[in-house]
Amino acid sequence: MGSLTDTPAPADRTSTVALEISAEVIGKYAVITNDFNPIHVDPAFAATTPMKGVIAHGTMSLALIWQMLRREFGAARCASATLDIRFTKPVRIGDRLTARHDPQDGVGFAVWVENQDGDPVIKGSAKL
Repeated sequence: MGSLTDTPAPADRTSTVALEISAEVIGKYAVITNDFNPIHVDPAFAATTPMKGVIAHGTMSLALIWQMLRREFGAARCASATLDIRFTKPVRIGDRLTARHDPQDGVGFAVWVENQDGDPVIKGSAKL
C-alpha cells in the first residue's frame, strides 16, 4: 500500500512504525475500508471544507499504533489491549507518520503518532 517501515530503537526508546501518506495510499485505504468519504478522496470537495484539502482516514493513523504494539509485544499480549486516544491534527498527503510509545506505569504506555515535523496527530495511552 505505501512505504511501511520498522525503525530500530535507540537504546532509550522502543521501536517505531512509519508510513508515508500519498493519494495512492489514501485511495487504497478507502477501497479496503469501503470508506469513500469525499474529505478523503475528492480534492475538489475537500478544498471547500474547513480542512481545506484532503485528509487521510483517522483509522489509518490509528492502525500504526496497533502495528507498533503488536510488533513490540506480540499479538497475544495485545489481544485484550485497550487504547484511549485523541486525534490532534489532520494527516495530509505528503506527511510521514511515525508511531511511538513510552512506558507509563508498568502496564500502560503513552502512545502517539507524529508527523515529519514531530507534531502529534494522535496522542493517548495503551493498556496491555
